[in-house]
Amino acid sequence: MLARPARGFGLYGKTDEVSGLPQVNAMLQRLDEIVHRHETLLHEQADPEVAVDPVRSREIAQKLAELAPVVAAARELRQVQAELDGAREILEAGDDPEMREMAEAEIAELEPRLAELEQRIRVLLLPEDPNDRRNVILEIRAGTGGDEAALFAGELLRMYQRYAESRGWKLSLTELNETGLGGIKEAVGMIEGDRVYSRLKFESGVHRVQRVPATESSGRIHTSAATVAVLPEAEEVEIQVDEKDLRIDRFCSSGPGGQSVNTTYSAVRITHLPTGLVVSCQDEKSQIQNKAKALRVLKARLKEIQEQELARERAEDRRSQIGSGDRSEKIRTYNFPQGRVTDHRIGLTVHRLQEILDGNLDLVLDPLIAEMQAERLKEELG
Repeated sequence: MLARPARGFGLYGKTDEVSGLPQVNAMLQRLDEIVHRHETLLHEQADPEVAVDPVRSREIAQKLAELAPVVAAARELRQVQAELDGAREILEAGDDPEMREMAEAEIAELEPRLAELEQRIRVLLLPEDPNDRRNVILEIRAGTGGDEAALFAGELLRMYQRYAESRGWKLSLTELNETGLGGIKEAVGMIEGDRVYSRLKFESGVHRVQRVPATESSGRIHTSAATVAVLPEAEEVEIQVDEKDLRIDRFCSSGPGGQSVNTTYSAVRITHLPTGLVVSCQDEKSQIQNKAKALRVLKARLKEIQEQELARERAEDRRSQIGSGDRSEKIRTYNFPQGRVTDHRIGLTVHRLQEILDGNLDLVLDPLIAEMQAERLKEELG
């Protein structure tokens, strides 16, 4: 449980004791600064001159939205701490047995609540991944297992499509290489919405499926795999691409989309000559729109290469939160005979496979994110 800060620090009630670890006082001081910053921004937002400045108004609104969860938790913590202090005073000074009994009951209720709030605030104060608020490029590719792997890749794509719908995100495909029976060899798409990367960043890796294929007459369970990559979309200022480094090919789109899609040279293939990266897009009827989308995908891939190189320079042997980051690493198994999904990074098993494939990915993501946050918190507090 958090100790009270030194005298003079007024956010959490009584402050006439000095106790606790240095990081506790530092954390409480940080909370006080955030609350003060929030109040300052509210005052600035009410200024008539700011109200007529759309750029500044938008900046303030965004910052207030970022600070709001911390401020709300800090105020709740202050209230709970004040109630707990009051109950302890009654217990220490009270001679009435009934009042003491009531105080003891209140303390027993408030102490766990205070501990829960403190833990939540610690997590809220963790440095945010700068990519968390970004849109993502989602790439799914069938791995080992032939037709069965392609079918599983198609199911993963539908799972992410349904999950995106449930969160109000927009998923648009830029590349789709289909096989028979509803399978896919490869799919690339953009997911746009609120904090997409923060939810999906741990999905990169090998997803394994264990089941009896429809074409298996002997009833043997087969193991197949598909790889998933989730890349944060690059900002224009981060990744600059020189036109002379690009080879742009235009071709007729294929697949559904109407007569005009198949008869005009609207599809675009971009090759980045220095790296050999190739990106295609035929999702839109307009060649200009397809080129713009393909460039967004290319920049996200270039950003990933850049970040991987930086990570290697900083620590060759340091493993990230999701392991090495190598896409050959198995992260999750979907076992159909047992109806379970197992995330191997945290040893989590959920026996609600169909519900997860239908888009309720939070059943796996919520405990995964909580575990990763706990690991980061442990590192932060040393």
